[in-house]
Amino acid sequence: MTGRLQRWWSRTAGLLPTRQDWTHTRPRRDLMAGVTVGLVALPLALGFGVSSGMGAGAGLVTAIVAGALAAVFGGSRVQVSGPTGAMTVVLVPIIATYGADGVLVVGLLAGLILIGLGYAGSGRFIRYVPVPVVEGFTVGIAAIIGLQQLPAALGVQAAGEKVVALAWDAATSFAANPTWAAPAIAAGVATGMMAGARWRPGVPFSLIGVVAATVANVAFGLGAATISRIPSGLPAPHLPQVPLGDLQALVLPAVAVASLAALESLLSATVADGMSVGQRHDSDRELVGQGLANLGAPLFGGIPATAAIARTAVNVRAGATSRLAALTHAVVLLAVVLVAARWVSEIPLAALAGVLIATATQMVRVSSLAALVRSTRGDAAVLVITAAATVVFDLVTAVILGLVVAGFVALRQTARTARLDEVPLDQADHTHEEQDLLDQHIVAYRIDGPLFFAAAHDFLLELAEVSNVRVVVLRMSRVTTIDATGAHVLADTISRLESRGVTVLLSGIQPAHERVLRELGVHGRLAHERHLFGSTPEAIAHARVHAARIDHSPADAASAES
Repeated sequence: MTGRLQRWWSRTAGLLPTRQDWTHTRPRRDLMAGVTVGLVALPLALGFGVSSGMGAGAGLVTAIVAGALAAVFGGSRVQVSGPTGAMTVVLVPIIATYGADGVLVVGLLAGLILIGLGYAGSGRFIRYVPVPVVEGFTVGIAAIIGLQQLPAALGVQAAGEKVVALAWDAATSFAANPTWAAPAIAAGVATGMMAGARWRPGVPFSLIGVVAATVANVAFGLGAATISRIPSGLPAPHLPQVPLGDLQALVLPAVAVASLAALESLLSATVADGMSVGQRHDSDRELVGQGLANLGAPLFGGIPATAAIARTAVNVRAGATSRLAALTHAVVLLAVVLVAARWVSEIPLAALAGVLIATATQMVRVSSLAALVRSTRGDAAVLVITAAATVVFDLVTAVILGLVVAGFVALRQTARTARLDEVPLDQADHTHEEQDLLDQHIVAYRIDGPLFFAAAHDFLLELAEVSNVRVVVLRMSRVTTIDATGAHVLADTISRLESRGVTVLLSGIQPAHERVLRELGVHGRLAHERHLFGSTPEAIAHARVHAARIDHSPADAASAES
């Protein structure tokens, strides 16, 4: 019991903050980076809060609480967390079905799941997600975010869970009664953001555009709808009230939210590692940090959060070196809530829609997509299928479908590497001796690559049809892997050959492959018949003996044995 407690404490201690987390702090650089990220995050937090259906205040609360907790407890020094577009896509149908309290419960459950995943060491599995799957769901998310903003960008009312239908309803409503204030504001903010990002990447043009749009809307009486009133301070913590039946139904959505949070956060941390010198994140600790962030944010009325790639990139480019920058970002947003809540409530919805449309456009990296599409047909198919499934179904279904298709493509490519080649039986290149062996109807095949379910049937079943042969030597030393299906097909092939009077000898079986062959009885039967050999020369000698016996020639048998 003492040993278990020690292991438990050692594991727990490895996931908690330490003094070394702050050894890289450069106060001036980190504070400036935190202020920059806070200004960039303000319109995004407001926009994603509105987009989720929980309101702008919920987005700000999430950025403050989740951003602070993830900064302290997360596994990356420069990661910035808060509400994201991918998460709002998942939350829209949840709030439509279960209401605000349902979203808060989902956040709490997802937080517990993330902590469990981190404690179980699941962070390492992120490396198995193929790049086409990641790029595909990123494209799908960008499309959904853009389509979701059409009602606010056009200044019309539209509702629905399916974004394509929502966008169509918004477009038809606008066409029936067009007003140009909201589209002009959205287009101006989006254009300014994208042009400014090319001109001065470090300047928060999103904030500049939102402020200009707000001033224009108030000063010139444009009449564009504004966001709902946000709280002038953090609300008191409270537990959401959900009926027991709904609580059980919310477990599956919570798993979806936790899966997305884990995937997006670990991908963002990986990107941050590549952008900063000497930065290496702890995947398991990052999951625990995101879990605590998702436990904390719903208690104050916030929505589920993840790490944000865009804000993390801004943080790194602004010179952040430690967790102080992300913590400062949360403090800046808290100051906005405490001091400027009244002015924030005057921001036009169309301006936030413009920010999110520009953000969605910037999420799509055309050069990366073009490279993937040109690489292989399989990668292109995985990317397109994942992106389409993201828009048509949901993110978790899209990722699962993308992984299944990517796995099928990988298996197909791996199976193609398996080969069955007829090879010379002797090490030396002696044409006369080789011809003599062929005259004795002895032939050898070498199996290269994996012998598993996706590759076994094609060449082994073809081997079973060889004719005019008395002895077949299968050289197994270059088999990289073998599974039950491969072993079963191998046994079936041997049985077919032996039923026609062909003797099968195996040479060079690796010790790691013996267990599978033993379980199916292949190894034991061949060993009993003395048809297993450690090397090919030994198998050749035995093949000569067999061939001589079949010819009923004692002299040839003695010669072959010698």
